[in-house]
Amino acid sequence: MDAKRVVDLLYWRDVKTTGVVFGAALLLLLSLMVCSIVSVCSYIGLALLSVTICFRIYKGILQAIQKSDEGHPFKQYLDQEVALSEDMVHKYSDMVLAKLNKTLGELRRLFLVEDLVDSIKFAVLMWILTYVGALFNGLTLIILGLIAVFSCPIVYEKHQAQIDHYLALVNNKVKDVVGKVQEKVPGMKRKTE
Repeated sequence: MDAKRVVDLLYWRDVKTTGVVFGAALLLLLSLMVCSIVSVCSYIGLALLSVTICFRIYKGILQAIQKSDEGHPFKQYLDQEVALSEDMVHKYSDMVLAKLNKTLGELRRLFLVEDLVDSIKFAVLMWILTYVGALFNGLTLIILGLIAVFSCPIVYEKHQAQIDHYLALVNNKVKDVVGKVQEKVPGMKRKTE
């Protein structure tokens, strides 16, 4: 998928397509809350297989009654190539490797306290995440994230001026507080780059 199609999907440009994608993803995640991933994958596979077998039998009976020679109903799909190309695999594995190396470098920098301010910010984030983890499990956070991904862009698009105004106010307050803390705590002044 290219970026334009993803943006169109998240901004609900085609309501039917976005509804199907959002509904299917939400249904899958909610199913995972109830059953294990093995059970969910098995049920999805069983449902798809039941539909295709029933359709194949229906078409076979229809061909027998009408005495037609249409052939296999899924012939066009069986003839299509479904293999991944080596170039695509290499491209995406190189992208993943680059992001993984960058993340490992950043984590090393944070854990070995290259910059005290950044490491303290990271520690505060980890401390906040302990409370988030106590309230929600990972799957609940993924469900909330999915809902946010499909709702926040459209809400922001409709109310952009008000949201930008309040975000600027919050950003200024955070900068003021961080500036005051950095002035009062020795050794916390940021290095100029």
